[in-house]
Amino acid sequence: MRDTSLPIARRIAERVHAFGRGDLTPLSLAQARRAITDTVGVALAGAVDEGVRILRETPGVADGPGPALIWGTDRRTGLLDAALVNAAAAHALDYDDVCAVLGGHPSAPLVPALFAIAEARGLPGIEVILAHVIGVETTLRIARAVNFHHYDKGWHPTATLGVFGAAAAASRLLGLSVEETATALGLAASLSAGLKANFGTMTKPLHVGQCSRNGVFAALLAGRGFTANPAAFEHPQGFLAVFNGAGTFDAERIFAAWGAPWEIEDPTMAIKQFPCCASAQPAILMALDLRAKDGVRAADVAEIQVMPHVRRLRHTDYPDPQSPLQAKFSVQYGVARALNDGAIGLADFEGEAFREPEIQRLLAATETFAHPDMPEDGAAQWGAEVVVTLADGRRFARRVDNVVGRGGDHPMSDREMWAKFADCARRSLPEARIAPLFDALGGLDTIPDVARATALMAVSRTSETSWNR
Repeated sequence: MRDTSLPIARRIAERVHAFGRGDLTPLSLAQARRAITDTVGVALAGAVDEGVRILRETPGVADGPGPALIWGTDRRTGLLDAALVNAAAAHALDYDDVCAVLGGHPSAPLVPALFAIAEARGLPGIEVILAHVIGVETTLRIARAVNFHHYDKGWHPTATLGVFGAAAAASRLLGLSVEETATALGLAASLSAGLKANFGTMTKPLHVGQCSRNGVFAALLAGRGFTANPAAFEHPQGFLAVFNGAGTFDAERIFAAWGAPWEIEDPTMAIKQFPCCASAQPAILMALDLRAKDGVRAADVAEIQVMPHVRRLRHTDYPDPQSPLQAKFSVQYGVARALNDGAIGLADFEGEAFREPEIQRLLAATETFAHPDMPEDGAAQWGAEVVVTLADGRRFARRVDNVVGRGGDHPMSDREMWAKFADCARRSLPEARIAPLFDALGGLDTIPDVARATALMAVSRTSETSWNR
């Protein structure tokens, strides 16, 4: 029996080091491969995003040479900057995987950090997969202890909790001891940050870049003898008390049955089908159903009611988006676009797409409010209903009570995974590189050196004349 008198960081660290390759189940291995492949794909799409370009070209970022590739470029830099830029790219389009337990995105903080370390140290892909599974486990176990008060309070859990997963995974991949890993977790408690107030701006993906970087940073410092309070979680002025508050968390939920099953096997671990906020996607699916199954066409629509679960609405209520980034967080825009086009893709969140006249007409005809019959703290929190009234008075409605992306019993097929990956990757890579990279990532557990995969992501960008403007 484990000693509950030990500091929380130490108890987590013991679990981080308690598992080996033999503890990976076939499902956890498959889920990790899919998550890693998807994360690399969306990062290659995000690599050309304006916010990522600004970050990459800011003086002091990626200035120095190093062993780790900034994906989609030929630039190599230090571990910290590679994790920062690649993780920001992975979240730039809000197309990365999602999990209801976290209320956020588990893989974007992890994959860039782990690839940077593995590349620098010549590590095999199976070690990256194991570290990824352990990183997801750490993040989601802490999420179970603090959510949903943490989520509702306004923290961005992808970053505020993901930093612990990144620190744990980096510690494992770097070969730290249990004591050093506990220190890295204590350090991460002071490096946790991210406010939902910045959703819909370039700052949201920056949260994830900083989170990934800080996880590696904490592990590197701890491995060199840096110190942190071993009670940084439970201290009266520590993470749990400050970020949540008394009576709003249950720390023992962190420790129940690690790996039995693995959190990465949770049915709400899902790949995103659309390149926008996960909380808007249940309503988008219902709008697509109205068009495909009920024959609704945008030109005939007079009124729209959008009723998401209250937790889905709080950060997606943008009735009149004023930028492509705001459009990603506008459930109203997502529904309008779905009704108008019958599909949603990357181009719908670029340029002036949100200003198209028919989209503007549909936005003006939309009323949005929290669904009255979906309880805030019910078991199902990823639901929405869309009701459309046509000009001739006919009324159509579609409702779903709980759907989190494409996971659980409704995963993306291999064909769908490939289509998404190729669509994303071709924004940074030449066509000839895409299929070999997809295949390499799909067999990551068999690759003796992760650098074989990252080499396929190295591309010269002659159009970028300066890294530091």
